[in-house]
Amino acid sequence: MQHDIVKEYYGKTLQSSADLQTDACCTPDDIPAWQKTLLSNVHGEVLAKYYGCGLIAPPAIEGARVLDLGCGAGRDVYVLSQMVGEAGEVVGVDMTLEQLEVARAHEDWHRSKFGYDQANTRFIDGMIENLCDLDLEPNSFDVVVSNCVVNLSTDKRAVLDGVRRLLKPGGEFYFSDVYASRRLPEPLKNDPVLYGECLGGALYWNDFLTLAQSTGFRDPRLMTDRPLGVDNPVLQKKLGDISFFSSTYRLFNIATLEGDCEDYGQAVIYKGGIAQLEETFVLDSHHAIEKGRVFPVCGNTWLMLKESRFAEHFDFMGDFSAHYGIFPGCGKAIPFQSAHAVDDLAGTCC
Repeated sequence: MQHDIVKEYYGKTLQSSADLQTDACCTPDDIPAWQKTLLSNVHGEVLAKYYGCGLIAPPAIEGARVLDLGCGAGRDVYVLSQMVGEAGEVVGVDMTLEQLEVARAHEDWHRSKFGYDQANTRFIDGMIENLCDLDLEPNSFDVVVSNCVVNLSTDKRAVLDGVRRLLKPGGEFYFSDVYASRRLPEPLKNDPVLYGECLGGALYWNDFLTLAQSTGFRDPRLMTDRPLGVDNPVLQKKLGDISFFSSTYRLFNIATLEGDCEDYGQAVIYKGGIAQLEETFVLDSHHAIEKGRVFPVCGNTWLMLKESRFAEHFDFMGDFSAHYGIFPGCGKAIPFQSAHAVDDLAGTCC
């Protein structure tokens, strides 16, 4: 049922982003100048058919192979096409034929606009829950992206399993989606408009974190988030006190990541060299690493930098030979009450 809702809503009901009934789409004010330049090179019809909720432009992807889940009319594919360059490749997957027709119709236009001898884009008709059924080689993508589409999937576990299968070791799932402040009741999940507007299928945020960790993406890192407004008063009444957020996460395909941030006395130094992040590298909302500065990190952060495409831009200090407990400031502390009053227990028995 949900698949039919999505095909109908995005293939026929919506004619442009102006038809959306939430403020999920980012406004021009949200977009950095360098991304506006890339967007200015995208065909107008493609831009008009954009229904995403975030800014999917992961750094350091020149020459990379990128997969876009739920690519729609191809806006993000054509932005990423410029970022990976002619030596890279961007593959888009979508199940709405009307959207894919728009994307494919302008493929040669974009190749010429970008000055490429050959197009570095490809569009595949398929469902993101069934990535294993598509002509995509396992462990072949550096980055997988998605823009406000995973919430529309009826089997989100299958999506994450498929993504992990397609990513190279050290690869990254970098995606925006919509999350709810609580679990939605069944009537809201099956409301056609709410589902089409990316609200009915939104996961409760903590259920998402649990799902990510259970599919092997340990330690999900939040990049950005913002509250979503619902412009339609009828929809707002249905939703009541449930709030929604547009958030961007990055999940690394690194098997040795731990469930928590453990302290091994490690540190990194950012050497620079990443476009748009020359002076400060932003790993997530809690890690802004200044160039040239010794920056203490937990074991997971050390691995995310050491075993990913970012490794060449960092110097690494330390190893995993000594463990010092939970990393300070990570938000988790030792749970035992007695640990906080050790000095008061001297000389007492158990």
